[in-house]
Amino acid sequence: MKILNGNLLVALAALAFVFSAAAQDGGEIPRMADGKPDLSGVWWTGGDLGSAGYGSTTDRSAGLQYNLYTDLYTPEAAQRMATLSDKDDPTLQCKPTAFGTLSVRLFDVGAVGQIVATPDMMIFLQETFHGYQLIPTDGRKHRFLPPSYRGDAVGHWEGDTFVVETVNFTDDTWMFAEGGVSFHSDQLRIVERYNMADANTLRIDATIYDPGVLTEPWVVPTKTLVLAPFDQLLPLICSGVETQERMDGASAAGQ
Repeated sequence: MKILNGNLLVALAALAFVFSAAAQDGGEIPRMADGKPDLSGVWWTGGDLGSAGYGSTTDRSAGLQYNLYTDLYTPEAAQRMATLSDKDDPTLQCKPTAFGTLSVRLFDVGAVGQIVATPDMMIFLQETFHGYQLIPTDGRKHRFLPPSYRGDAVGHWEGDTFVVETVNFTDDTWMFAEGGVSFHSDQLRIVERYNMADANTLRIDATIYDPGVLTEPWVVPTKTLVLAPFDQLLPLICSGVETQERMDGASAAGQ
C-alpha cells in the first residue's frame, strides 16, 4: 500500500507539472496557409512607455554585460561622436531611426510595433512618424532605388525562422533616438531573425554590419516580445515644429 501511495504521489506530481507547464505555455504557434508561422499581431515588451508592464531592452540594469553599437566605433567614429549631443538627434526633425531606440527595429522610436503577415509579403508598422516597412518573401532581390531612412528589406524563411536583410540606407539618421548619439554610415546592413516561441512570444536576434564606422559587427542581445492586448496601433504625429524650441535651447546651451 505504501508503494502504491508512493507511485500515486509521483503520478500526481507529474500531472501537476504537466498542467503547470501547459498553463505557462502561450499556446500552439499560429500558421499561415503555407504552413509558415503567422507573425501577425501587435508586439511590445509587456507595456508601453511609462506603464507598469513596460520592460526596457536597452540598459544593462539586469547585470548582463554586452556591447552597444557605439562601443564598437572606430577611433575616428568615436571622435566624431564626442562632438554630437541631443541637439543633433535627427528624430527631432521627425526622421526615423535606422534601427530602433529599444534595439527593436519593429518599434523604431516607440515601444510598440505591428506585423501583418502574408505568404508573399510581411508588413511592419510603427506608431512613430507613420512608419512602415514592406518585406517581400517571394524570392525577389533588393531593389535598385535611392537610399532611404529605413533602407530596403527582403525576407526569406529558414525553417520556422523569418530572416530579414535590410540595406541601402542614407547616412543622416541615427541607430537610436532620444539623445543616444549613434550615427551610422551608408554601408549599414541589418540582418534580423524572427522566431516564435509560442503563440504569444516573439524572439528577435539581429546582427548589425557597418564597416564604415564599426570595428566589427554588433550582435544585438536577443529581444523577447509579447502580444499586446489590442490589435491596432495609434499614430504618433510629428511635424518638427513641436521640438524646435527645445532644439534652439539645446544649441544655445551648447548641449
